[in-house]
Amino acid sequence: MDINVRETFLKISKKLTNGLLLGQKLMTMDLVIGIDIGGTKTKIGLVDREGNCLIKKNFRTREYPDLNAYLDQAKGVVDSLLGELDVEANILGCGIGAPNASSKKGTIENAANLLWKGSTPILERFREKMPMPMRIMNDASAAALGEMLFGNGRNMTDFIIVTLGTGFGAGIVANGQLIDGYDGFAGELGHIDMTIGDGRMTGLGVPGGLEAYVSATGLKRTIMFMQSKYMDDSRFRDISYNGLHGEEITKAAEEGDPIALKAFDFTAKIMAQALANFTAFTQPEAFILMGGLMQSGKWLTDPLKVYFEEFLLDVYKGKVKIMTSGMPGKDAAICGAAALIWENHR
Repeated sequence: MDINVRETFLKISKKLTNGLLLGQKLMTMDLVIGIDIGGTKTKIGLVDREGNCLIKKNFRTREYPDLNAYLDQAKGVVDSLLGELDVEANILGCGIGAPNASSKKGTIENAANLLWKGSTPILERFREKMPMPMRIMNDASAAALGEMLFGNGRNMTDFIIVTLGTGFGAGIVANGQLIDGYDGFAGELGHIDMTIGDGRMTGLGVPGGLEAYVSATGLKRTIMFMQSKYMDDSRFRDISYNGLHGEEITKAAEEGDPIALKAFDFTAKIMAQALANFTAFTQPEAFILMGGLMQSGKWLTDPLKVYFEEFLLDVYKGKVKIMTSGMPGKDAAICGAAALIWENHR
C-alpha cells in the first residue's frame, strides 16, 4: 500500500474510532419534527425523508391544561429526542397536527377533546419556544397529506382518511388535491348530525353526531347503552365507564362476549352509513382508516365492509375500497404531521 494512502487510512480509522468511543455523532441527517396533539396523548417524533419515524415519545395532553406548561413539556420532549439520536440532525422544520386546527390562522379553535377553549394561537406560541419553519393543520388532513407522501395514497388521486381515536376525524383528497377549506377547517365530518338512535351529544354539542358513536369514546358509550338495552351476561356489568378501555372490548369480542359483539356491530353499521353518504360527494377510490380504534381489527372492519356495500348507491357498489393506513400504525399521526414540512422538500 502506498505510504500516503496508508497514512490517510490510519487517520480516518483513528478519527472514526475516537468518535465512536466519545459518543460523537458522525453523520448529519435531514429530519422533521412531527407533533400530533391528540385528545388523550401528544405524540412527538423525528421523521426522515422516506416517512420513517426514527425516534418518538409521548405524554398525556390533559395533564397540561395550562398552555405554557404544555409548550414547555413539548419542547422538553423534542430536546430529549434530539439528544438521544445517534446522528447529527439537520432539522428542516416542525409540522403539527391537531383537532380543530386552522392551517390558515395557525390556531386551534374550540376543539371538542382539548382543554384549551376559544381560539388558541398555538403556532405562534410554539414558534416562540422553537424558532424554525413550522406549519399546523387539522390532524386528519395532515394524516391525509402523510398518506399521499408516505402511505397507501401515493398512487391515488381520490381518497378519504378517517381517524378513529378519542374522536372522529376526516381528511379529504379529491382530484389529487388536499381539501383544506376556506378557513382551514374542511373535513369536520365527525360532527355531522346523523340523527342516530338516542341522539348522543358530540363534544361540540351536536345531537346524534357521528363522533359520539364512531370513535374510541363512542364505543365505550355504546357498551353502556347495550347493557341497558339487553339482558345478556357480560364482563362489562362489573366495570364502570371510567374503568373501561378499548382493548378490553376487543378481548371480550374475541371471547364471544355478546355485549361487545353487539357494540361493534352497532358501531360498524353507523360508520358504514356515514361512509356511504360521504362517497356520494367525492366518490373516493378508498377510505383509509387509522387510529386507536383500528386496533379492534376484524371486529369492526368485517361488519363495516358488509354494511357499507349494502348502503352504497348502486353506481358506487364494488368500486370503493376500505383499507388501513400504509404508514406504520403507531407512527401514522406523527408522520402525517411531519409531511406538512416534507411536502416542501420533495
